[in-house]
Amino acid sequence: MKKKLVLKIGTSTLTNGTRLISRGKIEDIGRQILALRDEYDIVLVSSGAIAAAKQYINIKDAGKPVESKQAMAAIGQPLLMRTYNEVFGDLGIQTAQCLMTYRDFENETSRQNTLNTITELLKYNYVPVINENDTTAVEEIIVGDNDRLSALVAVLIRADLLVLVSDISGLYDKNPHLHADARLIAEVKNIDEARLLVEERDSGLGTGGMNSKLEAAMLCQKNGIETWIVGGQRNTFLIEAFDGKIGYTKFQAD
Repeated sequence: MKKKLVLKIGTSTLTNGTRLISRGKIEDIGRQILALRDEYDIVLVSSGAIAAAKQYINIKDAGKPVESKQAMAAIGQPLLMRTYNEVFGDLGIQTAQCLMTYRDFENETSRQNTLNTITELLKYNYVPVINENDTTAVEEIIVGDNDRLSALVAVLIRADLLVLVSDISGLYDKNPHLHADARLIAEVKNIDEARLLVEERDSGLGTGGMNSKLEAAMLCQKNGIETWIVGGQRNTFLIEAFDGKIGYTKFQAD
């Protein structure tokens, strides 16, 4: 029986160092999914709807930033999914869109329906592409960038591993953007102690900083799920992490 992997891709990874969604990076992600498919059923939690919209339209905030971002998300989500469908489709990967809010995890009926849907998609070899439904919920636009959502999905489907892919290679003993001598921490057991190391920096694109990743890792840890934070800048980042060729941070499961 295959293991279950939840792969969360942040906006900063999808834009690959630019302000626009990179088809090349999405192709890289697709090729890695293909390489891991024999061992893992993979659920993709993807940010990037607002970034996708910025390629086509510019709605000024006009004093109401959340409402404008909700409109941008509504414009960008089908564009983001079209890109996934086209790029993954060329690789022979079938995709399915799942838009969720935290309310989908709050009562047993909606939780079970969500689980049934994802399970059925995996059974027929579809890759569920999950995103926060930003047109009806504002929490992820303000803070989180789908980190917490990916952890909730991992807990729901009883995943073996959650991988949070970001513009940073993991947790450091100090912010590597601010300190040249920062050292990557390979393994974390006590997440409360790890919080003391965090210095946030606004990237201007995604909304998920290290604190939201630690919250996600803690939720998974409490439910016996291992979490990794992996830098997504280079190609084949996930394969190289599995092969031990690049550094990343592992949060042990309880």
